[in-house]
Amino acid sequence: MAKLNIKPLGDKVIVKRVEAEEMTAGGIVLPDTAKEKPKRGVVQAVGNGRLLDNGERSTMQIKKSDEVLFTSYAGTEIKMGGQEYLIMDESDVLGVIE
Repeated sequence: MAKLNIKPLGDKVIVKRVEAEEMTAGGIVLPDTAKEKPKRGVVQAVGNGRLLDNGERSTMQIKKSDEVLFTSYAGTEIKMGGQEYLIMDESDVLGVIE
């Protein structure tokens, strides 16, 4: 994978979606047009935290390499080096998969 040349600011995170499922649980092969975009991915980069009213930065709860679940309409899709990424707020992340 090529090096990601974007540093997210504030409470933003950059996520790379995991690949969509090729087959249903019942064994039916899905064509590309029927695949739903996954709502999970791996964090590629993390900002340094939201600026608080007192001038300090909040601590990010997510770190690089975490596998996360996010909301359906989260983030802005970008394409770099042939790869697709999402830039989203930390608040769009619903949880970390352990």
